[in-house]
Amino acid sequence: MPSPTTRISLRNVSRSFVSPTGERIQAIHDINLDVEDQFTTDGHDTGEFRVLLGPSGCGKSTILRLIAGLDHPDAGEVLVHGKPVTGPGRDRGMVFQKYTSFPWLTIEQNVGYGLKINGVPPAERDQTVAKLIQQVGLAGFEKSYPDTLSGGMQQRVAIARTLALRPGVILMDEPFGALDAQTRGDMQELLLKIWDESASTILFVTHDVDEAIYLADRIFVLCSRPGTIIEDVPVPFGRPRDPSVKQRSEFRELQQHVLALLRRSAGPGQVRVSV
Repeated sequence: MPSPTTRISLRNVSRSFVSPTGERIQAIHDINLDVEDQFTTDGHDTGEFRVLLGPSGCGKSTILRLIAGLDHPDAGEVLVHGKPVTGPGRDRGMVFQKYTSFPWLTIEQNVGYGLKINGVPPAERDQTVAKLIQQVGLAGFEKSYPDTLSGGMQQRVAIARTLALRPGVILMDEPFGALDAQTRGDMQELLLKIWDESASTILFVTHDVDEAIYLADRIFVLCSRPGTIIEDVPVPFGRPRDPSVKQRSEFRELQQHVLALLRRSAGPGQVRVSV
């Protein structure tokens, strides 16, 4: 049974789907993982930043959807805070690659939407929204609508909206995959800064090796379909983490180790190394 500090556990989880032609496709098989809280020496909960890394089509997004309660496994057990996942919950927030703001609402209305439907009083809601908009660098755009913003700015809205409900677990499905290299780097730095302040546990999906190493405390490396975890790789760089870490020889050595793992389990999916 998971310990009290274990936020996410998957036990022997498998999931398959039926294709339009009637073929049964095994997406993931026998997934076992634990994501635990981390604590400073004085007992402060800092959360943990875990990354699911693997080629496209290996089942990373499927795992995230199972944890979010948006899907259910064929076999095995998915636990969050020691309790079986039966559906979505306020304890988990999710950020998708595709921008998900309501186009008819302003930025501040989007960020405050979850608070409003959960009955948070207007004064408290306004205070929380103002703080989050400031944190994600969107001050001055409160009255704007999503279609007037760039892709990076729209993802800032999605992150702020997710943080508004203060979930203990944040699930991120390639949230920066559609962004250009400069904006992607800016968003990585922003995410690390906000995460450091929130103490949430983040489970982040990517097929970009450098992104995984830069962001993560540990990396779950998956093989091609059917996806299975082939190694749980610790990342030896401390916090706070600066982009200059990418120039260190230890970073490149870890990159080569992870790439070797992926090559040994090669399939039709793609991985990316940032340039």
